[in-house]
Amino acid sequence: MTATTASVEAAADRLELATATGIACAPITDLVPAGDIDVAYQVQRRLTERRLAAGARIIGRKIGLTSAAVQRQIGVDRPDFGVLFDDMSYADGELIPVGRLLQPKAEAEVAFLLGRDIEDASDPAALRDAVELAFPALEIVDSRIADWRIGITDTVADNASSGVFVVGTTGTPLDAVAPIDVTMTMRRGDEVVSTGTGRDCLGDPLNALAWLAATLIDVGTPLRAGDLVLSGALGPMVSVSAGDVFVADIAPLGTVTARFSGKDEQ
Repeated sequence: MTATTASVEAAADRLELATATGIACAPITDLVPAGDIDVAYQVQRRLTERRLAAGARIIGRKIGLTSAAVQRQIGVDRPDFGVLFDDMSYADGELIPVGRLLQPKAEAEVAFLLGRDIEDASDPAALRDAVELAFPALEIVDSRIADWRIGITDTVADNASSGVFVVGTTGTPLDAVAPIDVTMTMRRGDEVVSTGTGRDCLGDPLNALAWLAATLIDVGTPLRAGDLVLSGALGPMVSVSAGDVFVADIAPLGTVTARFSGKDEQ
């Protein structure tokens, strides 16, 4: 076993243990040098392999760190991506057990359901045509790293700081909406806690989709018809507590609700 392979396995073990125990761990920079994104993605792939071996199913991808506000919150300057597994998905308004999460934060975004494979990300028209429907979505990001003390290496390895997600019930075809023009208001109860627009997601959520499509083509795992893509935050993420209810209005796509269990609920 090479030093790099040993480091990848050790980093995956640390993150996996944090998930299993619900106890956040130290950053992995003692195992994967800060800024070594290639090795960080090796850790992510190793964790993905373990999840698949345990019976999980991949249903899409998520793009992270697309909002300048979120990049400032985390202290990074580039997007990343992670994997969406079937057990991460909750229905609109379904109760999410807060205990399955360590340090959850909510962010509102546009989700794309693909109707075609994306083999070439260089043609904006073809990219747009590959999208069957756009949905309002709430991603609940999470970190296995204690106190969110993360850099780009930590978050990439940790499946782009994934937690769970909720997608609205009704999708809209792109001939009826321009993702760049959507406006987002997210409320926790009656309080407005985050706002933004499509332009806050890499200038346009379709830019984020193009970045992801090109990146995945380069690594040999292109996006396919049927994939769901969470395109990235439209505004600042907000900490989640037991019993919280978040409602995001992403006009004109509609609303989506994430409800969290109380401390004593399962």
